Amino acid sequence: MTVLAREAPETASEAQMSLPVLDEVLWEAWKAMKLPEGFHAEIVEGFIEVSPTGRSSHGMIINQLREHLVAYLAGSDHASFQEMNVMHGLTVWIPDLYIAPRDIASCVTPDGLGVEASAVALVAEMVSPGHRDRTRDRVRKRRDYARAGIPIYVIIDDYDELGTVTMLSDPRPDEARYAAEHRVPYGTSLTIPEGPAKDFVIGESITGPLRTRS
Repeated sequence: MTVLAREAPETASEAQMSLPVLDEVLWEAWKAMKLPEGFHAEIVEGFIEVSPTGRSSHGMIINQLREHLVAYLAGSDHASFQEMNVMHGLTVWIPDLYIAPRDIASCVTPDGLGVEASAVALVAEMVSPGHRDRTRDRVRKRRDYARAGIPIYVIIDDYDELGTVTMLSDPRPDEARYAAEHRVPYGTSLTIPEGPAKDFVIGESITGPLRTRS
C-alpha cells in the first residue's frame, strides 16, 4: 500500500526548491509512523510504501537463501542480514535479505535508524504478489538500488513465467540502472560473479524446481 507520495514539480526551478523540502517531510512522516505487527514501511522513489510480512512460500525461499549464505560466508568478514533498514540519504528499504560486513555496528547510520547502503554488497528481494508490489520490486527498487550503487541485486520471482531468478550487476548510479542482467528459470543455477558471495550458486536447492502451470 502506498500511503504518501511527493508530487513531481512542474518546472526545473520548482524541482530545485521543493524536492529537498518534500523529501524532508516524507522522511519525518516515515519516522513518525507506528505500524501494527507484521507490517513495515519503506521509502522507495519518493513514496512511503507499507507492506505486510511475506506469505509462507516467500519466507521459505528467502530462509533457504539465507541458510545457504550463512554456511557460505562462515569465517568471512561478511554476513547475511534480514529485517533491518538500509538507508541511502532520505531513502529507506527493508530488503528481504542483504549482505554486509559482519561487524554491522560499524555500518549503522549516525541516527541509528539503519545500515548505510554503501556498506551493502548484495540485496535480494522475493517478488510479492499484486501489480503494485511486482512493479516495486522489479522496477522501482531496481532503479533505487542502482542509484545507491549496490553492486548486486538479486530478484527471485514466482510470478515471472514459471519462476525466474534475475541477477543485476554493474550499477550506474547517475543513470539509475544496472548495466548487466542475467536471468534464469527456476531449476537453473545462477552464480554470483563478485563480492563477498563470489561463486555462490542460487539454484534449485534454494528456489525449488521450475513451477508447473496450474
